[in-house]
Amino acid sequence: MIKDAVGSGSCDYRTMAVREEWAGIGQRVREARLAAKLSQDELGRRIGLDRTMIAKIERGSRRIDAVELVRLGACLDLPLDHFLYERPAVLSRRTALLEEEATEAGRESFRLEAELVSWLRDVRQMQTLGVLEARPIRTYPGKIDSDTAARQAAGWLRSLFANGDEPIESLMKACQDAGLFVAVVDLPGDGASVLDGDLAVAVVSRLGDPGRRRATAAHELGHLVLGDEYSSDLGVHASRSGREAIIDAFAAEFLLPSAVISAAGQGFDRDALIRLASAYRTSWSLAVRQAVRAGVLGQEEAASWLPQTPTRAELLDATGWTPQPDLEWIRVPPAMRTLSWKRVDGT
Repeated sequence: MIKDAVGSGSCDYRTMAVREEWAGIGQRVREARLAAKLSQDELGRRIGLDRTMIAKIERGSRRIDAVELVRLGACLDLPLDHFLYERPAVLSRRTALLEEEATEAGRESFRLEAELVSWLRDVRQMQTLGVLEARPIRTYPGKIDSDTAARQAAGWLRSLFANGDEPIESLMKACQDAGLFVAVVDLPGDGASVLDGDLAVAVVSRLGDPGRRRATAAHELGHLVLGDEYSSDLGVHASRSGREAIIDAFAAEFLLPSAVISAAGQGFDRDALIRLASAYRTSWSLAVRQAVRAGVLGQEEAASWLPQTPTRAELLDATGWTPQPDLEWIRVPPAMRTLSWKRVDGT
């Protein structure tokens, strides 16, 4: 990837391009070091360089040879291509990882995004080799400028899948059918997604509870369906927090339509909501918020219900069964599982 500079003179464009590439690599090394909670001195000791050499690498004023790059990858637990290739520009999550604000949330975000970009390259390679079929990306044709519009988009996608108001049995398959390839990873945090040309992928943490995993997958699906923040009406007019709230509205409506709750009628009570949360496999907090949205639960009553998370015994009493967790044992999309089986048995 990195080419030697050709020609002389500080204005040679090829020399400038090489300097920019090394500066980019240095920035990625710095971010990876901060994510690993290492000082420049600590990183240098681990890979056999002194602190001043690490500082120069991070500034882009010193090149990295192949042996040092391998040591960096092993030390920071990252693939080599993480340092060599710039990440895609459109990510659903991005927390700046600067020295003065290297928070735990920032580190989690970095690790998830590193895993996400690695997953993107894996999927792209399989598509290039012709062993994985590309899926059309579903994007909502209407304007998204409010949570009401986002909920309409959720209904549109459900109609597209001919799912009506029935429970979404597998978020993994639903995302794949919408053109989003999801991988479940053993990393802290929630999730992240990226759109790179005609390919969309996401990662979801397996470490959260089942309802949270489904909400995270639906949220990343919302980023895809509603459009990226650089091109959609929502991205232009809403703040980052406002945009995330609207995408959360899409995710909640996609998982548990408010019309289903409204249909419960005047006999609606906590047991009725437990049955719906169980059947639709949502978190209790999402179910309560949807009940408020549907107009069957007031704010004060919702505040008293939220801490009362249903117990296993209550789920059994309400439904006669305990819902099976989603996005736990199934770690890759259905199309990918088929590939894995074919590779194992040789067919």
